[in-house]
Amino acid sequence: METESLGAYLKSRRDRITPAAAGLETYGGARRVPGLRREELAQLAGVSAGYYTRLEQGQAGTASRQVLDALARVLRLDPVETVHLHNLAVRPTAPRLVRPAPEQPHPRVLALLRSLDESTPAVVLGRRGDVLAWNRTGHALVAEHVGFDAPRDPARRPSVPRMFFLDPLVRDQHANWAELARVHAAYLRLTAGRYPADARLAELIGELAMGSADFAALWARGDVADCTVGAMHLRHPTVGALHVDYQVWLQPESPDHRLEVYTPGDAASADALRLLAAQVQRADAWHDAGHDLDARAG
Repeated sequence: METESLGAYLKSRRDRITPAAAGLETYGGARRVPGLRREELAQLAGVSAGYYTRLEQGQAGTASRQVLDALARVLRLDPVETVHLHNLAVRPTAPRLVRPAPEQPHPRVLALLRSLDESTPAVVLGRRGDVLAWNRTGHALVAEHVGFDAPRDPARRPSVPRMFFLDPLVRDQHANWAELARVHAAYLRLTAGRYPADARLAELIGELAMGSADFAALWARGDVADCTVGAMHLRHPTVGALHVDYQVWLQPESPDHRLEVYTPGDAASADALRLLAAQVQRADAWHDAGHDLDARAG
């Protein structure tokens, strides 16, 4: 999929701001654009209409931080959207794609994962949403139909965005799928702005756009968001309905790798997570007992 340009992002954000929201008076009559005109945005941001037009068309070179901040103010971008605007402004118009080496989770992130009790589900995610590691309860909560050892093999690693948009089992498991789908698509756009040359990321976005009409529609909206906290309302195949809150912990030395931790949203969900953890522990005990018998038989 083609990488997003600064001009395309500016236009998509300009289209969503009405003159009234920008503080402009209108005097009736039909408007040919859904949001602000280029001239109106330029005036409010304190730049010439000609310069803004060239900026939107990719012909103005590099915009200054002051100009970008002024545009962000008029367009009412939030802090994450403003970061995305700056990311788009400093990258080449057509970056050369490169294929990064498979990601390896940072040892400190793995140490933190190991320190969590199995009653606290947790997953380590890479920059593209690949599962780099998880504990037993995190695996059972998020995708128990996927092999637990899959994250160890880069070729088999589960992709949370891919499962979310292309795996009907995962979709059916989320009662608030539509809400979370918007976050997933918006976070992928933020990541694409940070890493415009990542060929693996570009391929993932293209695959999702081709395979999911929902993703394609969300991507076309141009929304950007970080994915740090939120709620998941699950219809879990093993323990039934439960509400969990997720929160992301970042390792400063490896900011691409996120430790996502899940906590119960209410008392009933706390009971469900305890039941899930108990089932995981029993399964581990049976697995260990089977290995002992095999060793004795050998």
